[in-house]
Amino acid sequence: MQIKRFIGIVLFSFYSQWVLASLPIQYWQTSSGARVYFVENHDLPMLDINVEFAAGSAMDTASKSGCANLVRHLLSLGAGGLSEDQIATGLADVGAQLKNNFDRDRAGLALRTLSSERERKQALDIFARIIQSPEFSQEILLREKARIVSSIKESSTKPDYIGERELMKMLYSSHPYGFNELGEIDALNRLQREDLLAFYRSYYVAGNAVIAIIGDVTRLEAAAIAEQLTDNLSSVGQKTEIPSVSIPVAGIKRIPHPATQSHIQLAYPGLRRSDPDYFPLLVGNHILGGGGFVSRLMEEVRQQRGLAYSVYSFFAPYKEQGPFQIGLQTKKEQSEEALALTQKVLKDFVASGVTEEELLAAKQNIIGGFPLRIESNSKILSYLSMIGFYNLPLTYLTDYLVAVEAVTTEQIRQAFQRRIQPDGMVTVVVGAIE
Repeated sequence: MQIKRFIGIVLFSFYSQWVLASLPIQYWQTSSGARVYFVENHDLPMLDINVEFAAGSAMDTASKSGCANLVRHLLSLGAGGLSEDQIATGLADVGAQLKNNFDRDRAGLALRTLSSERERKQALDIFARIIQSPEFSQEILLREKARIVSSIKESSTKPDYIGERELMKMLYSSHPYGFNELGEIDALNRLQREDLLAFYRSYYVAGNAVIAIIGDVTRLEAAAIAEQLTDNLSSVGQKTEIPSVSIPVAGIKRIPHPATQSHIQLAYPGLRRSDPDYFPLLVGNHILGGGGFVSRLMEEVRQQRGLAYSVYSFFAPYKEQGPFQIGLQTKKEQSEEALALTQKVLKDFVASGVTEEELLAAKQNIIGGFPLRIESNSKILSYLSMIGFYNLPLTYLTDYLVAVEAVTTEQIRQAFQRRIQPDGMVTVVVGAIE
């Protein structure tokens, strides 16, 4: 059985490398300074484009919390003389799809369209207007602010949201990564159209832009598309440096809540996207709590003690140190026992590391699942955007499997001991026994 699994992993690895070798990443800059990452692929008559800016919630200020989210949200709700209905109808008419994405570091828009001339031309014309000429209508601003405020109020009653917000405040204090991505209600209510325009002009500039393109176009056509999408953007704007993350003050906050279960979350500053410990931490976390039912936390907390249906851990890497988190739900009367056991499992893991058997199983799982990560243009597009935004090597995808396979038990132990201090974790228990 082990031999069959090994052969399967080897075959998956070869398949992945073959796919990636056939999709070389091309890189250049537009005349306005935007960075472009392109993969030519004529297998389907489709074109996928993602345009991202260093305009995530970390670019907010405490007094204008939620501005970044509002800006990206309103981009496609009226632009370049087109109403939100005209934009939606124009894209639907040619079968194009528009999505937006947003986190602490990044904000952007993704377009999927047919590569045929009529459909592509119409979709790109609308897309260019959205990126370069958003209107931020006062009427729509008021409407969307009200919707977001309503959503925040509704979420603020839910234990997961309460726990996450308190956890981020404890973890990051005044650091911009601690800001609510949706914004704070008081600050949102104060935001005016002029604030959105100022934010857009400061951060939606060519020098902050990363364009990822994959699909049925040539290099020359891709270059023309990138120019079309950015030629009316300013070349430079506000600096987008994010301050370094400080070590938080360890502590536990217990919050009463009428929920039937306690929601427990623990966190510590984790890693940067470009961190040299990225792959040891990736593989190690798969063993700790990222590998589903075969993880250490699931085995100890659920299988052995029956204290939770699910328990997980993850790293969320950003430009600066994103959170390392552990989360679970349990019966209120078992919350302290479950928390103590979770803390013990983490301590033992950091102190002792992993076994060779655990490492082999984790590598097989990660490598075996890798083809699913690159099985479509849209999935490759997200990798192109990440590579571009975080200035990762163009060979990142082809090097991925090699990097995973090279991880050792000692590298995992040392990486976790460098990065994670179990006694320094911040912890929130929502639904604590009063």
